[in-house]
Amino acid sequence: MAPAETVLPVVGPLPLSEREFSLFQMLVEREAGIHLGPSKQALLVGRLSRRVRALGLPSFGAYYRFVTARGNEAERVRMIDCLCTNETHFFREPEHFAFLRQRVFPEWSRRAAQGLMARRVRVWSAGCSTGEEPYSLAMELLSHFPPDSGWEVEVLATDLSTWALERARQGLWPMEKAASIPRPLLRAFMLKGVRSQEGWMQAGPELREVLRFARVNLNDERGWPQGPFELVFCRNVLIYFGAQARAQALGALLRRLPPTGYLFLGHAESLTGTAESARCVAPNVYCARGSPPAGVSPT
Repeated sequence: MAPAETVLPVVGPLPLSEREFSLFQMLVEREAGIHLGPSKQALLVGRLSRRVRALGLPSFGAYYRFVTARGNEAERVRMIDCLCTNETHFFREPEHFAFLRQRVFPEWSRRAAQGLMARRVRVWSAGCSTGEEPYSLAMELLSHFPPDSGWEVEVLATDLSTWALERARQGLWPMEKAASIPRPLLRAFMLKGVRSQEGWMQAGPELREVLRFARVNLNDERGWPQGPFELVFCRNVLIYFGAQARAQALGALLRRLPPTGYLFLGHAESLTGTAESARCVAPNVYCARGSPPAGVSPT
């Protein structure tokens, strides 16, 4: 006789009261700078319900008390991990990479040849997600400034999500991700998986040599890396911040730039009304006010 079929109860999302949502709104903004508007209530329920149940807790109220208890820093980190949006791809917003190739890299080469710039470039990918952005930057930089040319390249990749950072450190992606990588760079810097890794690609040793990773909370400047960085990419991150946290973060990012450095934001972001010390030099590209125009060496 066939065994009786086990029927599992349907488990839907946990209920979340307006008061509980308000508490989580304040907690998430305080911890990470992320502002959850009223329309994000369903997102919070969807992303945290599984975690609440995994802990054996009966409600969001119980989870809030648990996550805010003294000594539960690890759970607060995990909560933020659940709420982070990790959407990215290689060479996202191609106009930014064209700006580097056409205006920034020639400027650096001229300045280095004139003795006005050391042959060293530091880049910060702030909000690197699963790594496609910093690896894209490393490929571009190494193709224009290879180590045997005397240039030193460093790319710092940071994110708030521990899960995303671990993926970025692995430097391993399905082959379909290769479609957005220019062919010469793909051949030069990516390894094609074979046997058990067939269908995957992995970052080659040249990229790994210049990349380093760290968890950084853009809502807390005390834990930020020290500048200067010739390039700072912080794209499609601060759109999730509240107005005050966004303004503070933008000001701090600009302070990490040298006079000839550049800050890159996402296509839906702007410094308008938040950073009077910066000026726009290209769509969503900024430098410190008073810096020379892109492509013009300072005298």
